Amino acid sequence: MPRLDLEKERARLFAMGEYERHFAEKGRIAGVDEVGRGPLFGPVAAAAVILEPGSEILYLNDSKKLSEARREALYDEIMEKAAAVGVGMVSAARIDEINILQATYEAMREAVSQLSPRPDYLLVDAVTIPGISVPQLGIIKGDAKSLSIAAASIIAKVTRDRLMYEYDALYPGYGLAKNKGYGTAEHIEALRRLGPTPLHRRSFIRNFTE
Repeated sequence: MPRLDLEKERARLFAMGEYERHFAEKGRIAGVDEVGRGPLFGPVAAAAVILEPGSEILYLNDSKKLSEARREALYDEIMEKAAAVGVGMVSAARIDEINILQATYEAMREAVSQLSPRPDYLLVDAVTIPGISVPQLGIIKGDAKSLSIAAASIIAKVTRDRLMYEYDALYPGYGLAKNKGYGTAEHIEALRRLGPTPLHRRSFIRNFTE
């Protein structure tokens, strides 16, 4: 990377680290984010990440702003450099049972519970997680404003996307490798033609199957 571009990238990362610096006195800061609230198929996934203070991970950003290749590379770097990473998954059946918001909270709690060392403070994308004892702050669009939330967004996204590739082989015809379970025209047409799989969210697909 040319020197000027590197300086610009480091300046961007410094700006994204404002929340982590602000709350540093509280101890270990974990970012928490989810992916997969909207799809018709498969689990909702959440990740929690504690970054090592001072560690540099170039291009770290909201997973939605990154290419798949960049996310994959950053996933490996985060797993290598982070102090702790946790992932939580909640199944389609559980989503149907308790609704997607409660399932998202459940996945987030599971991700946080896996962290070792334990976090002292949470930065969470968009929401405040109920039923958790760790102090926390919900940040709107936090995956674009906090380094640790951005890292969590990448871990959650890559984890779930990899699962969708596996499910595409098990349930061909729905385009899961491409649409990741979201309700694209191709997916909806396949759903009407083939019917739902055991991993479709029944509460999400009523309009397409009845």
